[in-house]
Amino acid sequence: MYLNGRKILFLIITAGSVVICSTILLLRLPGMELLGVGPNWLLIWVVAWSLQRSIFEAAIAGLTLGLIQDGMTGLNPTHVIPLVLVGILTARLQKQRYVQEDFISIALIVFFMAIIAETVMAIQFGFRGDRSLADIWTHYQKVALSSAIISSLWAPVIYFPLKHLWKLTEGSNY
Repeated sequence: MYLNGRKILFLIITAGSVVICSTILLLRLPGMELLGVGPNWLLIWVVAWSLQRSIFEAAIAGLTLGLIQDGMTGLNPTHVIPLVLVGILTARLQKQRYVQEDFISIALIVFFMAIIAETVMAIQFGFRGDRSLADIWTHYQKVALSSAIISSLWAPVIYFPLKHLWKLTEGSNY
């Protein structure tokens, strides 16, 4: 595989954006939290990537970023399953042409994907059996809604610059 300047720049932008999203995932700055829950930056990145990619590429992105997040936070429950699911569902949305690429559409997609991801996480907590289902349900409601709201508000900040940079470096795929 021959790497020209555009491909190298594309790889740098992609890897750099993952590093930035992974780093800011650890930050809790004022205005970036809702009820103690911050944006799920890696979920936003997976949605941004998946809107322009095949289902396979979206699943690989979810797998990779899920492993990165598990490495940062712990393996149980895993973030791989929710992020792979989000990648696949988002790519399927794009393939079905349900998506318009405006601020509202991106925010809504991230909102619902965050709800789905948090639901999968809650199910994993339920399988662990170390908490009562009532405790999991109470915690899930707070985390899922807060994560969905704050992530959807921040999604355009990640999506539109990345889309523009990927478009410049990849050529006419968009």
